[in-house]
Parts: sequence; structure tokens; C-alpha cells
Amino acid sequence: MPWAYFLLALQLASPAFAGIKEVWWNLTYVENANPDGLHERRVIGVNGTWPPPPLDITNNDSLIVHAFNSLSEPTTIHHHGMFFNASTWFDGANGVSQCGIPPGHSFDYVVPTNSSGQWGTYWVHAHSSGHYVDGLRAPFLIHPSTEVYSYDAEYTIVLSDWYHEEHSVLIKRFINIANPTGNEPIPDAALMYFAQDSSYLGPISGKKPAPVTSHVGFNENATLPFEPGKTYRLRIVNTGAFAAFYFWIDGHKMRIIEADGTDVDEHPIDLLSVTVAQRYSVLVTARNDTDSNWAIHANMDTVMFDHVPATLQPNLTSSITYNSSASLTDLGSVDAYQDFNDTALVPVVVEPMLPTDRTVELEVSFTTMDDGTNRAMFNQVSYHSPLVPTALSVLTLGPNATVATAYGTGGIVLDHLSAVQIILKNGDIGKHPFHIHGHKVQLVNRVQNYSSTDPTLNPPIVEGQANPMRRDTVQVPPGSSVALRVVADNPGAWLLHCHIEWHFEGGLAVTFVEAPLQMQQRATTIQAPPDSLRQQCLSQNLPASGNAAGHASATDLSGLQLGPFLQKSGFHTKGILAMTGCVLTAVLGMLTVAWYSMSGALSEEEVEREVRAAHAAKLNRRRLFGLVKRK
Repeated sequence: MPWAYFLLALQLASPAFAGIKEVWWNLTYVENANPDGLHERRVIGVNGTWPPPPLDITNNDSLIVHAFNSLSEPTTIHHHGMFFNASTWFDGANGVSQCGIPPGHSFDYVVPTNSSGQWGTYWVHAHSSGHYVDGLRAPFLIHPSTEVYSYDAEYTIVLSDWYHEEHSVLIKRFINIANPTGNEPIPDAALMYFAQDSSYLGPISGKKPAPVTSHVGFNENATLPFEPGKTYRLRIVNTGAFAAFYFWIDGHKMRIIEADGTDVDEHPIDLLSVTVAQRYSVLVTARNDTDSNWAIHANMDTVMFDHVPATLQPNLTSSITYNSSASLTDLGSVDAYQDFNDTALVPVVVEPMLPTDRTVELEVSFTTMDDGTNRAMFNQVSYHSPLVPTALSVLTLGPNATVATAYGTGGIVLDHLSAVQIILKNGDIGKHPFHIHGHKVQLVNRVQNYSSTDPTLNPPIVEGQANPMRRDTVQVPPGSSVALRVVADNPGAWLLHCHIEWHFEGGLAVTFVEAPLQMQQRATTIQAPPDSLRQQCLSQNLPASGNAAGHASATDLSGLQLGPFLQKSGFHTKGILAMTGCVLTAVLGMLTVAWYSMSGALSEEEVEREVRAAHAAKLNRRRLFGLVKRK
């Protein structure tokens, strides 16, 4: 290996004589994948196969993923939930930590799990051009030397929505003037499949799935073998792009023991909601009888969908097998879904509630912008990826690295070791899963209605909590808010974004530029970025230094896309014409109603229906011109 990586390997191997696990991933297209049995399509896999292999290591080892890009466009790999202390450039967020691996090039991702103090259930996925929507995603497990809970065996359960068209097609349809209300692409199917150790479980014996993915059991072709009386750890990972899931097992009880890599006190639960990018571990004790097999359910949360197509089956069923000759017991659906309140979880490792010396409020909104497309925003600003990755801007701006405007849209500079409170306010009518890179956050408050004056709906934050829940992905329901706390002790550039891929690409993100001067210092004294970080930007004709636009300035952002912007208030030519049309339509409608009323042709019920229809048409026109929140 190169000399720089030899030195790095010595550093990684030093804690407790740790080892290094290396994997070689050739990122490739795989043709004719058909995991749902409904439609063949091209996907993105590893080494010519799909799905990409699970990663399974111990926390005494460090991981190096040697990624070679055989795709036709740049890509990246993000190890979701990893801290990457002093090495933010390995985080894999395109435009923030790197420019992306160009086609025909490689990049080595060094994941220092032996020194991060992390273990539990994570996942790895592309963080560029929506490639994870096209299949570049896999579970990533880190085992401690001693687990908090004992169990006989474990399985990983992968949940995901699934699209029959490629992301490149879907995103053009989503961010388009023909979609002014911002209706997200609705999945064509859902997937559930299982892994153990470093491989996936095959299909049920006797089944004949599609050839390209025939080595993996999906949905009704997938089963978990159970033995009577044994206790199993089930690690549940939602690797989807849009849909949350409700998960339960007929005839069995579940106890939550982990969420997003945080061990928690046992928490019994009958039905578990798992939003995009979240992970849970549950303990399940097998039954003592073997006269029946039992259904495993994972139903998509369709509330976020604009509509549910007749062709979509949102409810998945796999199984637990005790006896291959026994019948399957399926108790059907549940009476009602309910989202799990994760503030009820209590971490095993106690960390008291942090004090705070700074509050960052971020309010979610969506609207039709001045270019006719619907965009997502924090504080009425839609995020755009910079030309220069934020990490390289920090390293090359010198003292200007502390100026937030240097990072373009969505840059928030945090002082080193400041205790930051983040208030996420969801002004949208849909649920949103927010993920922060480089950290876990304390979840210190949930508010049902942040605009209410009723303290039962909008309770104040209770200070001095003994041990609030910690995780890296938090769901915020519509109209509600959450309060998060974190210490800025990890110098680097870290995204906070909605993990619904369509919303992230629509602009629902900010970048925390954390302790930029300390990051510069550590890059010279602890660990320098690899040379390929800069070279791969230049090879794509992208700048590799300066501010977000590539200038040695804190304020000159010329050449960087900053729009589209909110529509300007007041009447303009298009608005006047639109309003004129609306008024004429309304007048004609009223005259028609009056004429029918005078003629005695309309009953009171018919008049009411006419008025309601006119109101609905008016509301729809307001949506089209961005005057109300999106549907």
C-alpha cells in the first residue's frame, strides 16, 4: 500500500492491537435485477452482484473499503452513523466531504471503528446522484467484544421501498415545472430480505425467483429459521428512499434493545415504526411449539404518498419457519398504526442532558419557487451543493473558514466544543426523518404543535434530564418539532438533512461547519487528507480550494448556483393574467349558479356541491402558483 496508508494503518492498528478488515468493492451496474418479481431493471451493485454484500466487523478492527467506480458518473460511499473523528473527508457525502469518485478511479474509505467507540447496527450507502435509490446500499454491523444482552443467534432484516425506474429518470420528473406541488415518486414495490454474518439468506426451498437475484430470498420467498425456546436478535434496517415501515411478528413478542447504535434498556413493543435510515434491534424469544410457522409483517406507511396506485402492494409478508412442513399462520393486519415515541427509550450508557450555549432553529417548508419547481427549504433557503467540497473549503480558506457565507447555501459554523441545541420545526404536512452526520444527538424534547400556546401540545424543554435518548436519525411528524443537543467536539463538515432522498435533493439540508480552525490544525498534526481528495476534483474540472464557488474569498460566490428563489410578493404580469383568469372563471361560475337557482333547477344540496367544487378549484389554482403549502 502507499506510504501514507501504511502510516495510517499503523495508527488504526494501535488501539488494543486492533486489526484491519479490507474489502474491495467494484461499483458496477447489474442488469435485469428483479427482486420483487414484477419488473426487471438495471441496478447498482458490487463486484457484479446485487444486493451489495453486508459488512460485519468487530469494533477492535478498522475497516477500509477500496471502492473502484465502474459506473458512468461519479459516486461516493457513506458509512451511515460513523463519526469519522479527524477524518471528515472519509464521510462520503458528495459536495461536502469529497467531489465524488470519477468513473474509472478509486477511493479508499478508512472507517476507524476501533477508535470511535461505536458498535451496533448501521448501514452503508451511496451519497451521490441518488445511487442508493438504484440499489447501492447494504447493512453494516459492528460487534463489541462483549454485548450488553445475551442471545442465541441474530439476523438482520433489511426493509426498503423499490422503484422500477432509475433515479435519474425519477428526479427529473420530481423537480420539474410539471410537478409544482412537489408530489414525490411513489414506490412500485417494497422489499424485505434477511442477512446473517456477511451473507444474505437464500430463498425458501422450492421457490424459483428471478435468476439475477436468485441467491437472496425476498418478501414471501424469504424466511427466518427459528428453533424452539431460543432467543434471537433481529436487527431491523430501513434502507429505503421514501417509505417508512410498520413492523411486527405474529405470535411473538419483541423487546427493543438498540436504536441507531445506542444500546437501550429492554423496551417491550408490539408494533415498531421504522422510518427511512433508522435502525432498531429487538430480542424475540422463539415459541416452544413447532406446529405452525408465523408471518413477519412490514407495511409501508402510505400517508406520505400522494396516492396509492392500484398496482402497489404496500404490505409485505415474510415468515418465521419452525417446521418446513407446517402451515403459515398469518393473523392479518392491525387495527391502527402508531408511530413509536423514541424518547421513551433509555440508553444503557448514561450521559446526562447537555447544557446549551447556542440554539439553531431550522423550520421546514416546501413551496413553488420562481422557476416553477417545488423545492424544500430550511428557514426559506433551499440547499445547493457547492462546487468545492466543504471539507476542502475549510482546509484552504485560512481565517476565512470561520465565515458562514463562504460555504454557500446552508452553511452554519459552530465554535469548537460549543453545546448546541437544534430545534427542528416541521412546517410541512408530511413526516420527515432527519439524519446528522458525524454525531449522535440527544433527543431532549418533542412538541406536538410548535405553533400552539397550549403547554400540553407545546411543552417547554425540561432541563436536567438524567439520560435522554441518543441517536443519529430522528423523525419529525407534521406540525411538530424536536429539540436535539450535541457538543461540537468533532471538527469537520457534517450534513444535517432529510433522509427522504427526494427531499434531500430538493434542498432540505444544511451543513454544520464544525470548529474549522481546529480542523485545519488537525489536518496538519493528526491526519492529512489523501492526495486523491483534491486530485479527483481537478480531474472533473472542479475547483479544489477556496469558498463554495472556488474563490479565495468569504463573500464572492460568483459562478455558484444559489437559486431558485422564493417568488416575489406583489402583482406581476403572469400573476395579473392568472388572477384575471381566476376572477373571470369565478364570475362565470357564480352567474351560472345564480341562473340555475332562479330557474329552480338546483336544490340546496346541489348549490352546496357547486360552491365546494369552485372552492376546491380555487385552492388548486393557489397551489399551482405556490400560494399554499404543497400537498
